[in-house]
Amino acid sequence: MIPGLLAWGALALVVLGAYMAPMLAVLSAALLACYSAVRFVLAAVANARGLRLIRQWEAIDWGAEYERRRGPGSLALDAVHHVVIIPNYGEPPHVLRRTLDHLAQQARAAESMTVVLAMEAREGDGAAKGARLQSEYEGRFARVLVAVHPKALSGEAQCKSANQAWALRWTERVLTGDLGYQPDHLLVTSMDADTIWHRDTFAALTVLFATDSQRSTTFWQAPIRYHANVWATNPLLRIVHAYSSAWELAYLAAPWWRALPMSSYSMSLRLIAEAGYWDPDVIADEWHMFIKTFFQRAGDIRLQPVFLPFYASATGGETLWQAVKARYLQTLRHAWGAKEIGYALSEMARHPQTPARGGLGLVVRVAHDNLLSGVGWVIMVLGAQVPMLFHPDVIQRNLASAPFILLQGSLAVITVLTVLIWALDLRLRPARPAPWTKRECLYELASVPLLTVMSMVCLALPVIHAQTRLMLGLPLRFRVTPKT
Repeated sequence: MIPGLLAWGALALVVLGAYMAPMLAVLSAALLACYSAVRFVLAAVANARGLRLIRQWEAIDWGAEYERRRGPGSLALDAVHHVVIIPNYGEPPHVLRRTLDHLAQQARAAESMTVVLAMEAREGDGAAKGARLQSEYEGRFARVLVAVHPKALSGEAQCKSANQAWALRWTERVLTGDLGYQPDHLLVTSMDADTIWHRDTFAALTVLFATDSQRSTTFWQAPIRYHANVWATNPLLRIVHAYSSAWELAYLAAPWWRALPMSSYSMSLRLIAEAGYWDPDVIADEWHMFIKTFFQRAGDIRLQPVFLPFYASATGGETLWQAVKARYLQTLRHAWGAKEIGYALSEMARHPQTPARGGLGLVVRVAHDNLLSGVGWVIMVLGAQVPMLFHPDVIQRNLASAPFILLQGSLAVITVLTVLIWALDLRLRPARPAPWTKRECLYELASVPLLTVMSMVCLALPVIHAQTRLMLGLPLRFRVTPKT
């Protein structure tokens, strides 16, 4: 209930403040805009650092890197076995084939990778689709397993977390029970069905896992880029996806911020099993699992970046309306992660042995983006606009005052850096399959001045929508957003 209460409380205070103390409302908006501008500057620095690290990591010879890192407690490379879980529901077969084709190109996939197609029984032909793919890809991996998650199990939500928890329990019995694999040698990767890994990701993961003495208390996370279908998405929304990619890289590359797992990530089977697997009633499986293990182990958990970016598919739609609706629904689902604020607070209370600084730092990190997208947006945007409705004369007389100068300067910094993010994303995108059209160029250019509107519709409003539903106790139905 916390985020929704704060968002609506902020709205009430902004309206009341705009009426009773208009310049105080403007000052509040200006201070928050200044804070956001500073964060944008830090994110730009972190992005530059992240891109430099990506170039360095792409040049690494991972065989030589293993020899350099190997120590007394290291595993042999051929002892490491990857368990790759692909939870999916309603995904088109061509998307899954593209995912499997790229997975099969990873180093030693045929010897050291078990792929688990985590299907859903509620998808009518899910089991049959999994069996067809299993037959098609036999021999390209060590094995392809098909786990079918039963429907309507008590205490479960219809979500990725429940699906992969079921799939991994079943897979663990097959691998460690029937086939004799050592649990401590299994590295589990949870991935979205549309993830396209960098060609060196699993070579790097093998070396990092084999040589890390803290392998059982580590999450590994690569930066995400929404480029898998970038040229098929609506050009007005590409800048929104570029914004998301830039912030994810910034969090991973910035030593001054705490990164959290996102979308597709890896961790040891030992850590997952000791945590009791993924909880089957949460939407934000990656954040929830990190919080859960962090407090269970009294803060003895870390996230290690893997600076080899993977591609993910952005939401699609044949028309602009369909594309905006799909993005709205995806953000709505992601914003359900606001539940993790309350979960982190309750876990901190349940595990007082966790160092206060680490526990509180994690709570603040979990809360920060959710609150900034909801409460922060209300204060910054409405605080700057609503006073004009009640007191236009007061606002006109104070346009040259310090609050307005700070507000305009901060927004200018944010705008300039946003344009740079968009321009950088243009440079990083994969080659176009066809020449630009005039209409596409016009839409792509128009996305820059329209970013404020698109951010409101595709980011801020669905966040407040989700937080309001949480506040009112209204459940969210997990829906797969269409991608092209």
